[in-house]
Amino acid sequence: MSERFETMAVHAGYEPEPATGAVMPPVYQVSTFAQRSPGQGTGYEYARTDNPTRTPLQRALAELEGAEHALVFSSGLAATDAVLNTLKAGDHVLAGNDLYGGTYRLFSRVAVDRGLTFDFVDLQSCELEDAFRPNTRLVWFETPTNPLLNIIDIRRVAGIAHTHGALVAVDNTFMSPYFQNPLKLGADIVMHSMTKYLNGHSDVVMGCLMTSNDELYARLKFLQNAVGGVPGPWDCYLALRGIRTLALRMKAHGENAMAVANWLSQDRRIERVAYPGLAGHPGHDIAKRQASGFGGMVTFFVNGGLEDARRMLERVKLFTLAESLGGVESLIEHPAIMTHASIPPEQRAAIGISDTLVRASVGIEHPDDLIADLDQALG
Repeated sequence: MSERFETMAVHAGYEPEPATGAVMPPVYQVSTFAQRSPGQGTGYEYARTDNPTRTPLQRALAELEGAEHALVFSSGLAATDAVLNTLKAGDHVLAGNDLYGGTYRLFSRVAVDRGLTFDFVDLQSCELEDAFRPNTRLVWFETPTNPLLNIIDIRRVAGIAHTHGALVAVDNTFMSPYFQNPLKLGADIVMHSMTKYLNGHSDVVMGCLMTSNDELYARLKFLQNAVGGVPGPWDCYLALRGIRTLALRMKAHGENAMAVANWLSQDRRIERVAYPGLAGHPGHDIAKRQASGFGGMVTFFVNGGLEDARRMLERVKLFTLAESLGGVESLIEHPAIMTHASIPPEQRAAIGISDTLVRASVGIEHPDDLIADLDQALG
């Protein structure tokens, strides 16, 4: 029987535990497992390699993303670094020029010391073909991008990359599997910072990778164990608990974000709104084609200067001024000072991260209350 996403989110990855009938997996707070004979165990040997609470979470993630395999890591950056560890010194990576600041820092200040080379390019450009080199092995990007919410055509980029023998990895954090499935559009790897929408309650830091490439999975599984950046069983339990309400939460996030974006776009105190759900967004048609919704993130530019943006952010009451996103509560932040401060100022300016740019993670509160909060904060 073919199940819809809402049903899969509730049931994916786990059947009631046969010994007790527990409808959620127990938290196996254990580091090692007894063996019947040397080398003959139950399938679990040491909790860095595998844990019975982690296993159903990975199965659930694979089901929801439409992948054959999923692996979880201690953070989204640990998952990203595992992908980089499949490469070798001298390999070249093409990355989107609008990235989460932590990803940019990992690429430009850590991975380069291991001999990898990077170019940060506009993946919407018609000249994308010219950016590839003979040693390009990976294309990494987000869509929608963070924080400008640009839309990258996954199918187009994957088609070009594959003709050059490069793998394609898509950071799908902003959309979650509910709205977008990059593997179905040609991507080879999907990454999520599970800290955000997948867990959804701002109480877990975790990342994951999904793929349907068996050879790539085997390499990533080896790296997950060999490097050891894995989450503990309690975090895995919490993340699986969060996934059970993913469909309900994402529907509310998307509806609320659309309401907030529409209101902001008509307010004279706002210079411009970037939300893919608005018909005037340059990536609106691509977003409609490759996703089933537009997500819960809204970026906007306040009229005035830095002090006007700062004053608005200091006055919010329902929105919480904080980094991160994807929780049930609404968050708001200033990328140039907060999440993207690790990107050099000249590069921020070049891609459009200005001092008046504000990024909002629209939660599941009543949209009228959120709009009223922004209204009073803008003054």
